Amino acid sequence: MSRPTKQSPERGSARTRLLEAARDTIRQKGFTATSVDDLCDAAQVTKGAFFHHFKTKQALGVAAAQHWAETTGAFFADAPYHTPDDPLDRVLAYLAFRREIIAGETAEFTCLVGTMTQEVHNTSPDITSACADSIFGHAATLEPDIAAAIVAHDIRGDWTAESLARHMQAVIQGGFILAKASGNPEMARESIDHLIRYVRQLFNIGETP
Repeated sequence: MSRPTKQSPERGSARTRLLEAARDTIRQKGFTATSVDDLCDAAQVTKGAFFHHFKTKQALGVAAAQHWAETTGAFFADAPYHTPDDPLDRVLAYLAFRREIIAGETAEFTCLVGTMTQEVHNTSPDITSACADSIFGHAATLEPDIAAAIVAHDIRGDWTAESLARHMQAVIQGGFILAKASGNPEMARESIDHLIRYVRQLFNIGETP
């Protein structure tokens, strides 16, 4: 969900280096095409070290999704969109922040857990469950601000804070797919621009000046 900075392979434990290698390599090549050898080469560890920490590549996939949730959770918790006093401004600032961090090569800004879910949802329930925890867990962090914005702006409708938070993630993940398909990050930014317009309309505040 974020764009974590690549780490030097000399830093951290072998386990951490393997998880960081998984984060970067799977986003570039996909889970199926990424081999244990690829991960060991990227992390600069031996196969013995890999199998000391992970019994199988599937186990690595689960741990990579959990590591992604932890690291991106910290990244978003420290992000500047929490600053505004108005909860709706915080929601819109979140979307502006998501747009801002779409930069560089596709593999640098797209979502690890979204990428893995698309590949393994029918073949690896354990990885899929870990990815779902990450995706829905991130969506849940947005719910308090959306709920507060509904109250503050006296909005009435047949939708909930939870459903809007999930929809926001659906649009962002869909934007990543369009960026991958086209090789053009602007497709993902365009999707978020439309999402911002949609949220503003839901809260009856019209277009950005």
